[in-house]
Amino acid sequence: MKRKTNRKRNIIAYAVLILFAATITAEASPTSQPDNLGILSAFENAITKIVDQSKPAVVSLTVERDEQKNNDNKPPISGGSGFIFRKDGHILTNEHVVSGAKSVRVKLFDGRTFDARVVGGDPNTDIAVIKIERDEEFPFLSIAESAKVRVGQFAIAIGDPMGYRHTVTAGIVGGKGRCSHPPNTKLFQYHYNYLQTDAWINKGSSGGPLLNIQGEVIGVTTLNPGEGSSLAINSDLAKTIGNKLIAHGGVIRGYIDADMRNVSEGLRITRVKPNTSAFGCGLKRNDIIVEFDEEKVPELYGFRLMVAECQIGEQYPIKVLRQRQEMTLNVTIDEMPLELIGRPAKTESASWKTLGLAVRKLENGIFQRYAYLSEEDRGIIVEKVKNNSPGFNANIPRNALIVAINGQEIVDVQTFETFLQDKQDISDITLDIKGINGPEKVKVELSNN
Repeated sequence: MKRKTNRKRNIIAYAVLILFAATITAEASPTSQPDNLGILSAFENAITKIVDQSKPAVVSLTVERDEQKNNDNKPPISGGSGFIFRKDGHILTNEHVVSGAKSVRVKLFDGRTFDARVVGGDPNTDIAVIKIERDEEFPFLSIAESAKVRVGQFAIAIGDPMGYRHTVTAGIVGGKGRCSHPPNTKLFQYHYNYLQTDAWINKGSSGGPLLNIQGEVIGVTTLNPGEGSSLAINSDLAKTIGNKLIAHGGVIRGYIDADMRNVSEGLRITRVKPNTSAFGCGLKRNDIIVEFDEEKVPELYGFRLMVAECQIGEQYPIKVLRQRQEMTLNVTIDEMPLELIGRPAKTESASWKTLGLAVRKLENGIFQRYAYLSEEDRGIIVEKVKNNSPGFNANIPRNALIVAINGQEIVDVQTFETFLQDKQDISDITLDIKGINGPEKVKVELSNN
């Protein structure tokens, strides 16, 4: 019933727009006014032209997951949508569409299919990039600037709802800067970067483009909260995250590990967690942050976004009010914790069981996000340290780079894991690490021996 009601509303809205256009035309040019059929035909031709031009770059996705590794209980085979935004075959879609994929199959409008490689995904923004390959260039869609999107302008969505390939729906942009809080999640969300539209979007359309009347992408469709409105990630954010995923394979965000809330003067600290950079720099409960890096602090959400772009391990001046006295501290930026970026610690790994460390490979280009690393550095990054574990007791800091174990060079996680599995009879190990204090050797006593 709601769907029928929404369709009736769209029909009424289009009729009103057509009659309004006819009235304006009649008033502006009484001697040469087009008839209603002419206005309707022009509107129809504009929409079909956009669709015809855009469809070759819109793709259908078939995603297969490994049932044994599927911790989120997602269907073993699912579908979604996406669109090519670079002529070399890079495709934007939703992270939730391809997360946990064992394989991704892409089908073009002309029926040709390709195996796709997942370049990277970002659960925080629900943006992912995949890539297909061929010798000739692919058709692609241009991306519009979000700042130029106007509430009330036309919005055209193309996707595969419920398996109906290349379905086209149209409506208007109903709002900008919308917020959606997914239930039961700790993810750091870019809440205010959604466009609202009444263009019909349903399961299977996720990841498809939302277009303006020039055929440019103004958003990536992602959510259907119901009640006739859908949400799309705005084009600026989608493009920014997409480019970061292509460059680095992931998005690394800065973080100050302290709880805070908005107050009239700035941001009041409600808790500072021990063994964090915030604690080490001297931040205390009830401090009020008034400036960060010599700029007045915005509200909490804006502040978190500001810090997210900072370099990990870099020190930034932070001005606080403490008992009404102004003072400046230097806070070192941490990397955003795993639970906030939607990547769980691999608790079945040898490094977690033996050392209490969750690690990942230092990917190409990622060194730029860490103030203490260079292009020549190779190794694995410590993502999380378990409390009271051997790694914790040895004071191995989160975000440190492990470059060697007992003198053996470490270039990837598998080498590190294999060493720990093969050396279960030893009582201690020595790690060469590189962190904010520079290179150092750390002896780790193994508690299971």
